[in-house]
Amino acid sequence: MKTELIEKAYAVAKERYAAVGVDTDAVLNQLQAQQISLHCWQTDDVVGFERNEALSGGIQTTGNYPGRARNIDEVRQDIEFVKTLLAGNHRLNLHEIYGDFGGKFVDRDQCGVEHFQSWIDWAKEQNMKLDFNSSSFSHPKSGSLTLSNPDKAIRDFWIEHTKRCRRIADAMGKAQNDPCIMNIWVHDGSKDMPVQRKKYREILAASLDEIMEEKLDGVKNCFEAKLFGIGLESYTVGSHDFYTAYCATRKQMYTIDTGHYEQTENVSDFVSTLLMYVPELMLHVSRPVRWDSDHVTIMNDQTLDLFKELVRSDALDRAHVGLDYFDASINRIGAYIIGARATQKCILQALLEPKELLRKYEDNGQNFERLALMEEAKSLPFGAVFDYFNLKNNVPVGEEFIAAIQQYEQDVTSKR
Repeated sequence: MKTELIEKAYAVAKERYAAVGVDTDAVLNQLQAQQISLHCWQTDDVVGFERNEALSGGIQTTGNYPGRARNIDEVRQDIEFVKTLLAGNHRLNLHEIYGDFGGKFVDRDQCGVEHFQSWIDWAKEQNMKLDFNSSSFSHPKSGSLTLSNPDKAIRDFWIEHTKRCRRIADAMGKAQNDPCIMNIWVHDGSKDMPVQRKKYREILAASLDEIMEEKLDGVKNCFEAKLFGIGLESYTVGSHDFYTAYCATRKQMYTIDTGHYEQTENVSDFVSTLLMYVPELMLHVSRPVRWDSDHVTIMNDQTLDLFKELVRSDALDRAHVGLDYFDASINRIGAYIIGARATQKCILQALLEPKELLRKYEDNGQNFERLALMEEAKSLPFGAVFDYFNLKNNVPVGEEFIAAIQQYEQDVTSKR
């Protein structure tokens, strides 16, 4: 796409938005500063470097598209290429199973900072900051209950694992002079109806409290709820209600995974209430199709509504944005770029909304005017603004990234 055309289109868009009180230059500065935490597990279908076994714990990857990253070097190679196609400076989100174990088996209760030092060094070289996750799935001790398991030996194993993960995240945060966001999600639940629901939730709360006893300055923890998992359909210990109450009473960050709720719910409805009672939010932006299918994120109403609610609440700076999907049926690099750019587009549209004028209409009871402007704002030329954003960052504009990914597939991933 010709630079002159992109710049002319942006000049027109800038005038159109200025007419409704929006400064597009200021918005682009905000978008430039907005980091997205890229999920490392899209590169290899959540396999990790422990052992090549199938996923368990109520999650599932579908598809077998050629070119999956098979080791730590290929994961890093793919992430480095993804960076060249995305405007802005982003983060990388790691699971514990992606440690640099040197070809040796290191059980989950034995992981340490030494297994992630090469990640810390690599991230510094790449000017990327790291986020982290404990990994309680796909392990002989996972079963259907981990941190909520009545069996003390199994429960203590996972408590130790999560404590060690917090220390790893703390080391990452201190090395990068910025807190590492560490997410805690456990799949714990039951295939059929339990009769002691409260018991397991009390155990989970006690386990989490023990894990959080150690004060660590380099890490911020967040806690992720889920509706259900495969084979765990009847009961989830860490439900939305549980973690909402836990985070509110412990003043901890709550994770909104957009695939972890009833399909008729719009997660944007949770934002304003949660922000009244928890300090920050972590977003795992995904796309559920009928269930938590982890399809590639697109610019749909649910994702747009989520970011509009954050911007309307003046709370975008209280939300950490990450991606969480894993599609093995298409080119994995393509999945990264589609989802990351779709998320950027949603953030941009939210920032470009004529918020102040809409608020004025609402405060004055001018509901017709409010609805009319909300509808007209949908057709304002945000695409021209996004093209200009990519141009200024020297990354592909529009669909140009398709050819770049095809070339990378031909040169790199097809040879794996």
